[in-house]
Amino acid sequence: MGAKKVLVVDDEKHIRMLYQEELESDGYVVATSDGEEPILSVLEREKPAVVVLDIKLGPTRSGLDLLQEIRGKDQLIPVILSTAYDSFQHDLKSIAADYYVVKSVDLTELKSKVSQAMAKAAAGA
Repeated sequence: MGAKKVLVVDDEKHIRMLYQEELESDGYVVATSDGEEPILSVLEREKPAVVVLDIKLGPTRSGLDLLQEIRGKDQLIPVILSTAYDSFQHDLKSIAADYYVVKSVDLTELKSKVSQAMAKAAAGA
């Protein structure tokens, strides 16, 4: 497991870049994925401590489906769901996530959840 490594999975390049820049400024190592590559391959290669996962990954991909794949392989890695739509909180598939963040230009909440998830990952390691 990478020391303080965060995997950001989002289909929007500007969101990946923003999250990467902000999280790196907080001292994290950040890997990104647009969600097209199989998630288990990305996890195997990057070995993140925490995953930030967008729910809407384009018209055919769902972050909730990727979350199920992640949980099928790894029950312990903290996953933060990130979305512009808070209605997904009520989707039963989303209960497998550790944290939930509604996208905002203010990344205070995201950074707080990443910090909490890192602490959880460190405690579980």
